[in-house]
Amino acid sequence: MKLILLINLLVTAAASAQDNAEPLRRAEAAVTDIMVHDIFSPPVASRIYLYTNIAAYETLVKAKPQQYASLYGQVKGFPDIAPPKKTISFPVAAVYAFLSVGRKLVFSDSAMQDSIHAILGSLRKTIPDVTLYNASLDYGRQVAASIIAWAETDRYKETRRLPRYRISRQKDKWIPTPPVYMAAVEPYWNKIRPVTLDSADQFRPPTAPPFSTDTASLFYRAAADVYHTVNTLSAEQKDIANFWDCNPFAVTTEGHLSFATKKISPGGHWIAIVTTVSRQRHSDMIETAAAYTLTSIGIFDAFISCWDEKYRSNVVRPETYINSYIDEGWHPILQTPPFPEYTSGHSIVSTVSATVLTPIFGAECAFNDDTELPWGLPEKHFVSFRQAAEEAAISRLYGGIHYRAAIVAGQVSGRQIGEWVLQKIKLRRSN
Repeated sequence: MKLILLINLLVTAAASAQDNAEPLRRAEAAVTDIMVHDIFSPPVASRIYLYTNIAAYETLVKAKPQQYASLYGQVKGFPDIAPPKKTISFPVAAVYAFLSVGRKLVFSDSAMQDSIHAILGSLRKTIPDVTLYNASLDYGRQVAASIIAWAETDRYKETRRLPRYRISRQKDKWIPTPPVYMAAVEPYWNKIRPVTLDSADQFRPPTAPPFSTDTASLFYRAAADVYHTVNTLSAEQKDIANFWDCNPFAVTTEGHLSFATKKISPGGHWIAIVTTVSRQRHSDMIETAAAYTLTSIGIFDAFISCWDEKYRSNVVRPETYINSYIDEGWHPILQTPPFPEYTSGHSIVSTVSATVLTPIFGAECAFNDDTELPWGLPEKHFVSFRQAAEEAAISRLYGGIHYRAAIVAGQVSGRQIGEWVLQKIKLRRSN
């Protein structure tokens, strides 16, 4: 028995020694915390995750070019980043590249600088050679500059200068919803350059069910489905809705008092799942960076596809329809997001994430998701990424913010985009 215990301890110690990815996970958490503080919308958050993770991955690729492939040659317009000319610490360079790109893309510069100082400070202790450490920072800075230059060509800046979105007054179209009636979020996101998609509408979903107020119509029945589902939720279903809320800026009104809660984005939730599973598997830094990167690419392209459809179909939200035609006093249990209904962003992003993560970690990868602990929600156990994605999708019906058709269409598009990403991007070279 003592021998078995000793062997188990040695195996655990060896796995921990191989897992050098914790500084990258800390960097990921730091950028997520700053994004929550700065209140980035889900599409913009996906852009930050994309470029930071690619910066770390492209740095680490240079250490293992026989095992991992650069995005150069796989993604149109991606820069050819030269390998370092000096001996460096690749973990230091990768984390610095990640944080340097993050600093460029977030608002809270001082908070980002504090994170850089803290995380690099812990890495500095492992590199006694000052020349080696400085060379590592120099290379991380070089990679970050290349990624930032590439990011600046994705048309994001151009969308900042486009005119304010004009709300349609037609009864079948989306309008801002209570309690704060926020303006439309990122109506021009379909103009952003995708990573793998040929166009924003490459995986265009079926046309949304036609609007109707006829009580026998498909649309009315879909709204009634939301109404009755929310009114009869079990305690477990309410917990599911709240667990996957992921609203970056939720406003609660109690009497004359209103207060806001800042939360993680849907993409951020799945990035946190990558952190959990990579730590559980003791994945090394490049394995972890590859998982972050592939997930980020899928999420980024998913938002472009989803937002393209949202502002094309411009479907009215359940809250607006139900208040107008079924029950004027009804409220969903989640705050309705400030953009059109069809398709469901959670459904497409979660399905994409599950699709790309399954080949990396396995179809039966069980994990405890503790992403929502900072917001007072207990962790949940999932037996697979697919189970988590399916729960995330149906949570939007339980929350009262999506019709079933938008959820199903989002799942179909998510699988299509996820499979497309896996086909187009090969990070791990075949042996």
